[in-house]
Amino acid sequence: MFVFVCVRCGAELTAPLSEVAMPAHARQKYGNGLQLPVLMESGTFAVEREPWAPWRRRQVIDPDEAAARGIYAPAQALSEGAAGAVVVAPGDTRGTVLIPEKRGGACCGFDGGDGPNMACAACGLLVASRIDDCSLWQAVWLAPNAVCRFPVEGADAGPSSWTELLAEGAGVPPSEPIASWGEPFRAGDRWHWSPQWVAAAGQAFAHLLVASEGQPVAVQDGLASRMFQRALDALLPAGRPTRRAVLAGPGRPPLDADADILLVPSHPQTGKAWTPAAPAYLVPLPFGVWLRLAFPEPQLPVPASGPMPDGVLRDDPPTPNVHDVFRIDWEVFHRTLARLPAVRTPWLHEITENLTQHRRTGFL
Repeated sequence: MFVFVCVRCGAELTAPLSEVAMPAHARQKYGNGLQLPVLMESGTFAVEREPWAPWRRRQVIDPDEAAARGIYAPAQALSEGAAGAVVVAPGDTRGTVLIPEKRGGACCGFDGGDGPNMACAACGLLVASRIDDCSLWQAVWLAPNAVCRFPVEGADAGPSSWTELLAEGAGVPPSEPIASWGEPFRAGDRWHWSPQWVAAAGQAFAHLLVASEGQPVAVQDGLASRMFQRALDALLPAGRPTRRAVLAGPGRPPLDADADILLVPSHPQTGKAWTPAAPAYLVPLPFGVWLRLAFPEPQLPVPASGPMPDGVLRDDPPTPNVHDVFRIDWEVFHRTLARLPAVRTPWLHEITENLTQHRRTGFL
């Protein structure tokens, strides 16, 4: 475990924290005027490996300069900030003060647009940015040049095994009620597709599109098909699928011989994807999303009444269905695809060029 301190005076700025993988939805903006929860679990932190803000925007960014940053698609902006920003839960900060005047361009809260808006209470150094504007995940981003970390006693036991993760069963539900910003949750709040699922789909779809090599792909029936098949059919050539994408991972049945693409979990602590014995193209999904895809929870068609019958796990009302079409987070998709060298191939470049038109016509 680590504690983060101010580089100027050494004052502690966080509680002891354990490192986990950066969530796929960390930089997501979801909907309009919605109240999203806290990004990080209490007691954890993640490190942003790329620079983020302030941005240098130009009509044309030198492709070689972008490629040196690991960005292979045409870019309209590059960050001039430092890599290594650390994101923590707001409740895990210590010894800081908020600067209300530095709201940025936010409409409901803070968006970090004016740079760091939290200072060290001991010496006044700007050390972090509090983010809590509508449709953004609530978080505190520690500035990489203003903090440093030190290990504390009681070292982490190491990452959990896949078996331990399965036993914990910490899956992410595919839908949830989301209130408007500044309003309390009510029973009648509209249910949405989970923002985590939408972001995870955007990240995974970039890998899935690359794995297709421009050929039709059939995704395993079920919720995975609902997530990806519509977009695949819109962007890839019509015809009989020549590739199959199936769920694979710990606890799953043996793989079919004709499975070309595997939807696998990424470890929530290390970020590494589960790897099978046989070679295949791996499409990583956050573990919590993958778990609910691979092992969906049973849903009762109607609430149970009377004594609990055998085989019934609970008698609460079933989760309301989300009737909206599942739509991938295309910003997350673009950000992921731009960092895959395959984006330079002509067929994939053509698809991405036409993506905006597909979205305008309602196909995506």
